[in-house]
Amino acid sequence: MASIHGPSTDVSEFHEVLKSSKRIMALCGAGLSAASGLGTFRGAGGMWRNHQATSLATPEAFEQDPGLVWLFYSYRRHKALQAKPNAGHYALTELSKKMPDNFITLTQNVDGLSQRADHPREQLKLLHGSLFDIKCFDCDRIELNNYDDPFHPLLAIDTEEDSRLAPAENTEQARAAYEDPNVDTTTINPDDLPHCPDCKVGLLRPGVVWFGEALPEDTLEEVSEWIEKDKIDLILVIGTTATVWPAAGYVSEAISKGAKVAVINMEGLDGELGAASNLRGDDFLFQGDASKILPEILKPIIGELEGVH
Repeated sequence: MASIHGPSTDVSEFHEVLKSSKRIMALCGAGLSAASGLGTFRGAGGMWRNHQATSLATPEAFEQDPGLVWLFYSYRRHKALQAKPNAGHYALTELSKKMPDNFITLTQNVDGLSQRADHPREQLKLLHGSLFDIKCFDCDRIELNNYDDPFHPLLAIDTEEDSRLAPAENTEQARAAYEDPNVDTTTINPDDLPHCPDCKVGLLRPGVVWFGEALPEDTLEEVSEWIEKDKIDLILVIGTTATVWPAAGYVSEAISKGAKVAVINMEGLDGELGAASNLRGDDFLFQGDASKILPEILKPIIGELEGVH
C-alpha cells in the first residue's frame, strides 16, 4: 500500500512491484562500487582534492602532457583492478540475464567493475566511458576491456604520491610551473607512449569522457531508443544523486513513462537525493550498502547469488 508519509521502505512491498514490472532500468553511480573499496575522485579524500582536474582530465591536458595524464589514469586503472566486483554488481548482472530485452543499466562509473562481473555489454550503457576501453586520440579506433596493468611498461604506478604526478598537484607552485611555457614539465616523452596501431599517428588514450568532451552519442541514442520503446515500470537509482546531465534527466524521463522509483543509497532522506528528491508515496527508499540491499530486493527475479560476497 502506498505510504502517505513519503517513500516506502518495505522490501516485501517492493518485491510485489518488482514481480509485476515488465521493463526496468537502473541508474548507477559511485555508491555501487563503494563496497568494493573504491572511493570517488571528488570530495573528502578524493584525488581531485589533491590534484588539479584541469591538468589531468581534459583533451587540452592530454595534448600538453599526455604522459602525466596517462600516469594518473594508469593509477586509477591499477586501483580499480585491485578492487573486486561486489554482490551489487553481480545482482545487476543476474537481473540482466533474466530480463535480456527488458532491463538496462546506465552507469556513470568508469571503474570496469560491472564489466568484470560479466554484465552483458549490450545491456550496460557507459555514460562516462571506461578506464579499460582504449581509444585513439586522433581516429575512431577503440579497444574494449583491456585489463593490462600497467597498460604500458612506462605507465607502471602504484601510489598517488608518485613524484611523476607532481606537476598536477593542487598547489600554487605546481600550477605556476605547469602553466609556465618556459618550464618543461613533460613527464614522459610522447614518442615513447603507445600509439594507435591503425592510424599510426594518434596517441592511445583512456576511453573515459573528459571534462569538456561530449558524452558518447551512440550510447545516448541507444538509451533514448530503449526509453521511448515502451512503458517503464521501475527505475532503480543506485548510489548516485543523479544531478549531472544526462543522468538527472533519466529519472524524470522514466517517471514520465510510468515508472516507480526505488532509491538505494547510504544517506537515506538525510542525504542529497538530487534528481530523485521528489519521491512519492508509491516509490521506495532503501538506505544502506548497495552490495547488501540489491541481492535482497532483487531476489524474486534473480534468486540467491551463489558464491558472491
